[in-house]
Amino acid sequence: MLDDLFPVQPKPTAAKPLSGMTVLVVEDSRFASEALRLLCVHSGARVRRADCLTSARRHLKVYRPSVVIVDLGLPDGSGEDLIRELDTAMPRVPVILGLSGEPDGEDTARAAGADGFLAKPVEGLGAFQIAVLNALPEADRPTGLRMVPSDEVHPDHAVLDEDILNACDLLAAARSREDYDYLAHFLHGLALSAHDGELTAAVEAIREDRIDEVEALLRRRLGVAED
Repeated sequence: MLDDLFPVQPKPTAAKPLSGMTVLVVEDSRFASEALRLLCVHSGARVRRADCLTSARRHLKVYRPSVVIVDLGLPDGSGEDLIRELDTAMPRVPVILGLSGEPDGEDTARAAGADGFLAKPVEGLGAFQIAVLNALPEADRPTGLRMVPSDEVHPDHAVLDEDILNACDLLAAARSREDYDYLAHFLHGLALSAHDGELTAAVEAIREDRIDEVEALLRRRLGVAED
């Protein structure tokens, strides 16, 4: 009866070093989120996802995750703000990791209070596990030797199409420089995560105000005929 009321948390193992942990991934890209989900599952962790600051704050009112991974560029604000909130909250989440594809991302995340950082693309299982475990308080880190896996995860590219469709919607709704800057940031992270040169070219086109080229590329990727 007591086991039903107080289920035993799974213990970390050499193969599943994050067993017993819950990870909240705050990331607007479905493709990048799926890569992180696969990494968490292969490491033994449970996963929840929020695609914006509002959703993340709603989650955090109900759940207390072991790890929060925060993308720095989100549709409704900067991930830095959430990192600062988490860093000063009592009780504090044990591990806060920043996530970005920008060159200054790590410095920005750590300055806001992150314990560690993941640079996009995040696909190596061993590097992911090391980043999480090294950010844990020393007393909570697993002891003993373990083999660092060399496996990589690669999400189904059908998920990539969902992000491209979202980018089309963002482009259609864009009215201000801020809107276009967010779209460029979104596509930059997606291009890194998917190793997609065409999307990298789309980012440059946005920054140079060649919006018609971006629209044509995204429509072609979705198989939408030109008007």
